[in-house]
Amino acid sequence: MNCSQAPSFILLGLSSDPEKWQLLFSIFLVLYLLGLLGNLLLLLAIGADAHLHTPMYFFLSQLSLVDLCFITTTAPKTLEALWTRDGSISFSGCLTQFYFFAIFADMDNLLLAVMAIDRYAAICHPLLYPLLMTPCRCEVLASGSWGVAHCVSLFYTLLLSQLYFHTNKGIPHFFCDSRPLLLLSCSDTHLNEALMMALSGVLGISTLLCIVSSYGCIFYAVARVPSAQGKRKALATCSSHLSVVLLFYSTVFATYLKPPSSSRSSGEVVAAVMYTLVTPTLNPFIYSLRNKDVKSSLRRILNIGKCQD
Repeated sequence: MNCSQAPSFILLGLSSDPEKWQLLFSIFLVLYLLGLLGNLLLLLAIGADAHLHTPMYFFLSQLSLVDLCFITTTAPKTLEALWTRDGSISFSGCLTQFYFFAIFADMDNLLLAVMAIDRYAAICHPLLYPLLMTPCRCEVLASGSWGVAHCVSLFYTLLLSQLYFHTNKGIPHFFCDSRPLLLLSCSDTHLNEALMMALSGVLGISTLLCIVSSYGCIFYAVARVPSAQGKRKALATCSSHLSVVLLFYSTVFATYLKPPSSSRSSGEVVAAVMYTLVTPTLNPFIYSLRNKDVKSSLRRILNIGKCQD
């Protein structure tokens, strides 16, 4: 079989059964539109309400922006492939999609860790919280996360760009990810797999340890609160974030917690749909439905819009 350093690929999508494509198109379209609407409304609510200009909502707005870009990286191409029945994609287009996919996936990972640090500072050191989480430090944490995500994604993409691949081969996925691309390579990928797994492991384990240690301190501090009402109030500020953390990491582990050379199962594709589309779509609703400040801000914005009409 011919090999090339710049081949063309075919995204095979979620199912080989044409009868299911219309249903899958409808599901993806609804999820994509809900994700766009939810994240845009949350960004609007935080940006328009001065009461929400705090560190917690600053990081939440960053997460909404990342999730908005995250779903836009994969969903439009999947919708196009399902509608036109043509999943062809060029090598440069595939690498570009993977580059941005890796950026936003890493940003989700890093922002969840930063938000855990913010909750730790707010609950464990409430008197020092304004001094610990100043606007300047919040911007440094956010910009540092963007810088790390871009560097890691660029490293992954450069590794893939040096490989040779079988020409005109189908990718058994609905977007360009590193695992199926490595399986289609004609080159020896052991070094690439080792480097990518090592870097992903360092980044993933460090952020997960940060989250676990932060919540360990939070639960210890909450356990020392004498009143039950005080405990509920402290934990209420963490419940949404903790729900998003559990949802994100459970689906990521289901997708990537095995060697890249292993075969891909349908369960992994479903897990990939969960963390690339379902989780970013649910995040704004998880944060807004249980948050009185966000709901009141949205009500004010909607009421202003009605008055103007």
